Amino acid sequence: MQDLIERLDKSKKKIEQFSELLDSIESVKDKKKALWKEIYENSITDRENAYVLFHEAYSSMTNTAAEHISVGPILNKYLERMSKSNEQLLKLADLIAKAEEQYSKIDPDDVFSKIKE
Repeated sequence: MQDLIERLDKSKKKIEQFSELLDSIESVKDKKKALWKEIYENSITDRENAYVLFHEAYSSMTNTAAEHISVGPILNKYLERMSKSNEQLLKLADLIAKAEEQYSKIDPDDVFSKIKE
């Protein structure tokens, strides 16, 4: 139980850090930031829930073949859910990286116009 509480605390900290990261990106609109934050929260929550269920099912499993046959597909589903959550996080990271890259690009015309002023 203590492990689960610690994992939840870590998840909350990750979400806070992610919010801070989003706030530091000035070129992204607030609606997009809110959507990205929701995607992040959902992915983290899905991953943590799947981990808890996986851990619970795995812990209750004995080493009999019948147990592996009955619990194995369930464990596989939880692993798939965690994998999908990871894929969502990677796609989100790619979107954010592209947004940051776009913001950091220097437009030569913009630089020239600023020099003229």
